[in-house]
Amino acid sequence: MAGLNLLARPLDRFAALLPKLALSRAQRLSEGAPLRAFSLFAAAAEAGNPEAAFAVGERYLAGKGTLRQPAEAVRWFHRAAEAGHTRAQCRLAQLHLVGLAQDAVGANTELFGAVEAGTADYHAAARWARRAAEAGASEAQALLGYILTSGPEELRDPDAAFEWYRKSAEQGCPQGRLGYVIGLMQRADTAAKAFAAHDELVQVAEAGLPTAYYLLGLGAERGIGTRLDEAEARLHYMVAAEAGLANAQARLGLLLLEGRGGGIDLLNGESWLRRSALGGDCEAAALLGDIYSRGGPLPPNYAEAAHWFHSAADRGHQGAARALGMLYLTGAGVAKDPDEAANWFRIAAEAGDPAAQADLAALLQSGAVAALTHDPPPLHEWFKRAAEAGSLIGAFNYAVCLAEGVGVPRNDERAAFWLKRAAQGVVNAQYWYGRMLAEGHGVVQDDVEAAVWFARAAEAGMPEAQVALGEFYVSGRGVPRNHQLAKSWFLRAIPAGHAGAMFALGALHAGGHDLETDRAEARRWFAQGSDHGHPAAALMLARYTTLGLGGPRDIEAGRRWYAHSAELGSSEAAEELATLDQPLARDAGTPVNAGGGFAEAGASENKVAR
Repeated sequence: MAGLNLLARPLDRFAALLPKLALSRAQRLSEGAPLRAFSLFAAAAEAGNPEAAFAVGERYLAGKGTLRQPAEAVRWFHRAAEAGHTRAQCRLAQLHLVGLAQDAVGANTELFGAVEAGTADYHAAARWARRAAEAGASEAQALLGYILTSGPEELRDPDAAFEWYRKSAEQGCPQGRLGYVIGLMQRADTAAKAFAAHDELVQVAEAGLPTAYYLLGLGAERGIGTRLDEAEARLHYMVAAEAGLANAQARLGLLLLEGRGGGIDLLNGESWLRRSALGGDCEAAALLGDIYSRGGPLPPNYAEAAHWFHSAADRGHQGAARALGMLYLTGAGVAKDPDEAANWFRIAAEAGDPAAQADLAALLQSGAVAALTHDPPPLHEWFKRAAEAGSLIGAFNYAVCLAEGVGVPRNDERAAFWLKRAAQGVVNAQYWYGRMLAEGHGVVQDDVEAAVWFARAAEAGMPEAQVALGEFYVSGRGVPRNHQLAKSWFLRAIPAGHAGAMFALGALHAGGHDLETDRAEARRWFAQGSDHGHPAAALMLARYTTLGLGGPRDIEAGRRWYAHSAELGSSEAAEELATLDQPLARDAGTPVNAGGGFAEAGASENKVAR
């Protein structure tokens, strides 16, 4: 045993021969002569005294009178615990919770080996805590209550935890009292019980527990068990924050930034949030990222936002991982990188974030990434699970997978089934289910039912549905023919920049419909549609310009619009451009197709709902 050579004084050498005397003398020397005390503790421990073994473990753990050696500490705690020493049992449980202990401590333990904090072993911690708790140790009872409350699912037993907290509280243990009060608050099913639990919490806070002050702050901020008072919440959070509680630091920072409970304090608010984030609180880091990305109390700073989102995402925060993906997708604060965006979306998606799953699906659907080509994520499985669990967004996205063969064979019938279910609450699904009904894909073609679903999506503000419904009113499909009503639906799609609606309005005013012919108005709408990339609108504008319809004749401008239409994919424009100089096209008056027709509303490029 290291340190026995320090027994140089005769009285120490004599005491070392008698374990009880060695222990007594070591306790007296503990503060003034830690080296001599350690040697005497070690001598008593070697002789089998459990209290001395515990003391040796404490000194190895703290580096008091000897070098700090956690592995040696665990070995001596284990020896004392096996002999029934309750404080050693409790200490072993605590060390298991922070990953600094092991069940088997034997001869193979390296005497001076360093022990790094590892994964918490809740099961081993529970065994040791239970032994001490059953022996009546109040600290162990509180610890066991914590394990049964916060441990892995197979260990959790809220009722048993509450009882252990109660027993600990009855002995006056502050941690036990806190756990018991939290249990009372969770079980408070009336206002009277909530107020009574709050009164108990006030008494517990007097012991100086930061968590108690944090809970008092939550109660005051949200009006739980007491009156709502954000100024008082600030005071309670301040006590807990100054004691180093990360949750309290985050809440205090947010109140200061938002000016709740007092004046706005940007400097200190950001500082407390930052301290919480640096202390390991991923929620605080994510919150900082959100604040810097959105702006508000603090000016937008996307580079700073990316830093904090990265910090939170590295600790497993789903929302931060998705937000970081959005920054990489848009190039805000970081270099634009769709592949990196896809990687972060995947991390969040695999953790169960449905919005990230949809974002990843949309990104892959766009064909903008290559990083996941060889290892595509199981999008269809994610969406199917969500759909079967009742998620309407999940049902819509799974329907898209079925309709387009993403991860599964294409199946229009099943796609229609899930679209109909999703259509109960998802606007995109209402439109696409209407399209399937109108086209007879996966269901029996039914214009009347299609019009009903188009109308629901159109009333919700979806431009594609508004144009589709307008087309139905033009042709009288599923609804009575009504060109004035069609015009009103086309106009509602204009603020969204829908090029098809612009072309349709031009066609309505060009003649041949139940509206007064107005070629100047038609030409104006064709020009707008052309500017928004609609090939048929560009073709009609070319014809009107060349023939002088609705405005001055301009052959050269007509050439440019014909060329523009051809560039947009119109083969008809290319043919007319080739024959533009022939007299027939210029002199025959209005060409047969000058009035135009209607363009289908068309599908959104990205159908995945988010």
